[in-house]
Amino acid sequence: MVRSKSKTKSDMPIVHLLPNLLTIVAICAGLTAIRLGFQGDFERAVQLILVASVLDGIDGRLARLLKCESQMGAELDSLADFVNFGIAPALMTYAWAFQDMRNEGWIAVLIYSVCCVIRLARFNVGNKSEMDKSDSNFFVGVPSPAGALLVLLPLFVSFLFSDASFVPAELVAIYMIGIGLLMISRIPTWSFKIMTIPREKVKYLFVGFVIIVAALLTYPWITLVVLDLVYITGVIWAAKSRRISKS
Repeated sequence: MVRSKSKTKSDMPIVHLLPNLLTIVAICAGLTAIRLGFQGDFERAVQLILVASVLDGIDGRLARLLKCESQMGAELDSLADFVNFGIAPALMTYAWAFQDMRNEGWIAVLIYSVCCVIRLARFNVGNKSEMDKSDSNFFVGVPSPAGALLVLLPLFVSFLFSDASFVPAELVAIYMIGIGLLMISRIPTWSFKIMTIPREKVKYLFVGFVIIVAALLTYPWITLVVLDLVYITGVIWAAKSRRISKS
């Protein structure tokens, strides 16, 4: 009789590697978005940033579902966030808007990217610290995935009107710096991770999700502009709600 080899303590189920593999795929998507941006293929570059955003929301939840969370996975996820949301959108914007003001544009890129890495570091420290008693209903500052989509808003607007010169480069640089500062600010933003919905309304959520996906596939630029504007409105609303609850 042939006996199967017994598992040792160092053995790891292949399925437990899936979350980290998804994170690596997200990194590849972000790096490829940079390449496509410098090649002028901004539509596919934006699509890859969206793919990276989706994978960013999946990998951690999959790790918790499989009960295979690890310190390496957490660090890998943080590095992926910096590549996909701190570097890729900034360099895409640089390739698109700052060809005539390379030095000033590069300063804006550096400020945005440094703000993103500071925001990620602060988030990681807050997760590890037991002393962090912040309201779980809110993030502190704009999260990096949202910051990435917000910083690309001038690109979305320009492509919506089919005019690359529609938004002045100087205004794009100021806007980019502003988004970076929002990420490291203390402004509260809604945390959708803990939001709940009544079971009888789940079907409407599914229908809404399908509508958004269909709109992104059919009318990507106007849909992304609307989503950005809705998010900005939500940030203002969250700030006012937080202020009222504390008063």
